[in-house]
Amino acid sequence: MTTHFITAEIDLQETPLKLSQEIESQLEQEGEPLRWAVTQIDKEKQTATVEAIVTKEEVTQEN
Repeated sequence: MTTHFITAEIDLQETPLKLSQEIESQLEQEGEPLRWAVTQIDKEKQTATVEAIVTKEEVTQEN
């Protein structure tokens, strides 16, 4: 298992609950989120920048 630091740009949602669900959904595409934080909001583009720590299973190739 490896740990990765990632950033993602998420479209702002109508409610905080929907925003949280969208963030979790996007992060799960990268691995298992351990923690995340919204670090920046762009009002003009209506996006949030999220920084996260995720874990991924290591893929080993067998000969």
